Amino acid sequence: MIEVILREAASDDIPALHALVESAYRGEASRAGWTTEADLLDGQRTDPEELAEIIADPAQALLTAWRGEALVGCVQIADHGHGIGYFGMLSVSPTVQAGGLGRRLVAAAEAELASRFGAARVRLTAFPQRETLRAWYERLGYRDTGRTLPFDYGNPRLGLPLCEGLHFIVMEKEIA
Repeated sequence: MIEVILREAASDDIPALHALVESAYRGEASRAGWTTEADLLDGQRTDPEELAEIIADPAQALLTAWRGEALVGCVQIADHGHGIGYFGMLSVSPTVQAGGLGRRLVAAAEAELASRFGAARVRLTAFPQRETLRAWYERLGYRDTGRTLPFDYGNPRLGLPLCEGLHFIVMEKEIA
């Protein structure tokens, strides 16, 4: 596993965060890794305004992973109340994927959700079409709840759909 420093994102990190998230999910650069959504969506994955909103919200945070001056990973955490935490926007630079950093970011997210928000259960959402990613989450202890959430086809802020039938499955895991 690569050596990194984990810390919470600050507003000065937004340009690097935006570039990282886009490279992990969209466009040709994302195809260098295994987490790409480039076959499902075009356009943006996030924007600097959304990242600023997350950083400014006391019920959310972005945890970041740095190798020297380079941002190589991040994960969003959020308090959903009633002992439920959420993580999303898990992003690892495509050039360092499959080296254990994603697993380390998920563990950091779970620990921070428990300590900061008192979460006893962690929730995530994923496209069912991303079978390899779903299987990876299952190996981390997450289970499909059977619930689904719609994809907002009318919101270009979420990306430009390249196919029909997009929706999210909800996965959860109990944490200590």
